[in-house]
Amino acid sequence: MPKPTLDHLTLPRLKAEFAQSGLKATEFRGQTAVIAPPRMLHRVMAFLRDDEQCRYDFLSDVTAVDYLNYPAPTPGRFAVIYVLVSTHFNRRLIVKAYLDPSGDTTGNANDPALEIDSVTDLWPGAEWPEREVYDMFGIRFANHPDLRRILLWRDYPAFPLRKDYPLRGRGEREMYNVVQREDA
Repeated sequence: MPKPTLDHLTLPRLKAEFAQSGLKATEFRGQTAVIAPPRMLHRVMAFLRDDEQCRYDFLSDVTAVDYLNYPAPTPGRFAVIYVLVSTHFNRRLIVKAYLDPSGDTTGNANDPALEIDSVTDLWPGAEWPEREVYDMFGIRFANHPDLRRILLWRDYPAFPLRKDYPLRGRGEREMYNVVQREDA
């Protein structure tokens, strides 16, 4: 079986613009992903949106992955993943930025290593997906206009999609007051 080649039409533009920045590209099952250093992510995303030969005008998704105990080596424990679409050229591109925590992640909400620039100034629709990533993984987005929990209550003590979060929770269900049917 022939080895797939990276022939995505956006890659030469990125290589020309960011030659010395450490961008990497991968392909899996026909989908091309660009791996950007976290410090460069906002510049790369702005270029992909504004360049006339790229024109990624639609941010389809923002999500994250926790690679704790992943069998293959990864550049960092967490990846923030953006799915971009160019409606003009009918192209998709995935952009990833890896983050490594600076210490224990079992509830640490203020780790400075788990912060990346928000892209809400480029795509306003990134506001809620970035909030969801913050809520579930604890990854903060610098310059986000309203970074607060979106799915869990404000004082929730942890981030449930981190892989070091216990499967049975940390007593959240036991903290609820039981309301009897006749009292409701």
